[in-house]
Amino acid sequence: MRMRMAAHILVLSLLAFTCSLTHAYDPSLLQDFCVAILEPQPPVFVNGYVCKDPKKVQADDFFFSGLNVPGNTSNNVRSKVTFVTVAQLPGLNTLGISMVRIDIEPNGVNSPHEHPRASEILTVIEGTLYAGFVTTNPDNRLITKILHKGDVFVFPKGLIHFQYNIGKTHAVAIASLSSQFPGVMTISNAIFGSNPRLPDDLLATAFHVDNKVIDLLKAQF
Repeated sequence: MRMRMAAHILVLSLLAFTCSLTHAYDPSLLQDFCVAILEPQPPVFVNGYVCKDPKKVQADDFFFSGLNVPGNTSNNVRSKVTFVTVAQLPGLNTLGISMVRIDIEPNGVNSPHEHPRASEILTVIEGTLYAGFVTTNPDNRLITKILHKGDVFVFPKGLIHFQYNIGKTHAVAIASLSSQFPGVMTISNAIFGSNPRLPDDLLATAFHVDNKVIDLLKAQF
């Protein structure tokens, strides 16, 4: 009887401990919003931005204008990504969302890249895109789809992905991301244009080529 009673007490104690942990976890915002103070930079470093006094918040803190303007695609990759993150729209701070507009000329590409802090859902507004992502090791599966106006495609968080305009007209897409500041790492820039540069011997071994090829690639960045 005593052992049974002790077992009941142990179970109840564990349940109480678990419940206390559950109630201690707060997955939601602690206030309606936290409009970021971008300038001047506060003398405090936090994971995000310091909040403006809620009493001083205005409608413009939640407003951005300009996604109707085509991006300048006169560059080597013939594409332009226009960001709307917390850096452009302070009201996004702590909300866990952001947007981009992607403009790509025919045969242009939004180069293979990844977002370390966000998944992405993309909608094609105009044109035709070949889009996809690569899964992680060891499979490294290439998962792709040809997208037309009105089509939607999802890129999982942290995976290398791309968009390539295979049509004959200018392509436009709007994407939403699950972070106020998703970050972006363009693979070619990171590997061949790092600062300071990665050693030639390291890259030559990794890519199974000689140093002359690595030098040629680095010269592009």
